[in-house]
Amino acid sequence: MTDTATSDIPSSAGELLARTLEALRPLDAAAVTAAREHQDRLTKPKGSLGGLEDVSVHLAGLAATDPPPVPEPAVVVVFAADHGVHAQGVSPWPQEVTTQMVANLAAGGAVVNALAAQTGARVVVVDVGVAADVSAVEGVLDRKVRPGTADLSTGAAMTRAEAVQAVEVGIAVAEQLVAGGARCLLTGDMGIANTTASAALIAALLDVDPADVTGRGTGIDDVTLATKTDVVRRALVLHEPDRTDALGVLAALGGLEHAALAGLVIGASALRVPVVLDGVIAGAAALVAAALCPTALEHAVAGHTSAEPGHALALRALGLRPLLGLDLRLGEGTGALLALPLVASAARALRDVATFDSAGVTEKG
Repeated sequence: MTDTATSDIPSSAGELLARTLEALRPLDAAAVTAAREHQDRLTKPKGSLGGLEDVSVHLAGLAATDPPPVPEPAVVVVFAADHGVHAQGVSPWPQEVTTQMVANLAAGGAVVNALAAQTGARVVVVDVGVAADVSAVEGVLDRKVRPGTADLSTGAAMTRAEAVQAVEVGIAVAEQLVAGGARCLLTGDMGIANTTASAALIAALLDVDPADVTGRGTGIDDVTLATKTDVVRRALVLHEPDRTDALGVLAALGGLEHAALAGLVIGASALRVPVVLDGVIAGAAALVAAALCPTALEHAVAGHTSAEPGHALALRALGLRPLLGLDLRLGEGTGALLALPLVASAARALRDVATFDSAGVTEKG
């Protein structure tokens, strides 16, 4: 992957987005080489830590130093938003569940809160597009762009300007958290019907059949799955998305949380802070970020591969190897949190394990 050129930045990008895209830089090649050689000198057989060695080298390239710092403290950012496509019957859950879960997240009662407590991460909940007014919910950052998207199967989910604004919400949140001391960001999401928008984004950006990327989300039956797949198919026919216009695809088919997550990835990458991606919603958002600038995804780690079929395709297209495969389909940032100890362990091993020379251990002949 190469750095983006200024001429590649969409003319419709906002000032913050354009400035952040210009700031993106590839992994530091010298640190990558040093870390790979360092790994080979540790008191273990070469390659015996498998994918963790690649993660440690990746972190070194991101930090431009070997060994890299342990990526902590960590913050999982849960962007919450509603989706107009819910009206098409793509989910058995009522839309108000988004609002109720935002309150639950803020109160510490969701699965992501429990897993964050276990891993020592902090949870930040951001309203980027909840249909209801949640401004009175204590602990929720109010960054609402609009109260939910429009129905993507009958028109554009949002305007291009709103898509850019939501992306810039994600960038600004990344900047705020890193300025406050965060050294690893994890993606999280909350929004009923957001797997429908994810399937539409992945199908459009990868030019694949909706049936190959549309899954059961929260556990829908066969009839609802057929409806959901047809909705995605109709949306693609309606919008005829141009894969080379990431912001246009995002505006037509995406969710406000997808836009904010893409911004979070871009913002953290510009600041050279690792991002651990969660499931299919993060995968769809990462495709948008990569379409805006491939360099942004050099700084991301795939926490897991979810049960949603589109997620594996997205990760493959992005060239990301997931650390876990537990068939999760909850979202919220749960898979990213479960992978966080692996990411931290990769850095710690490179930092703390003795080399053959320093330990006086004889190497293999």
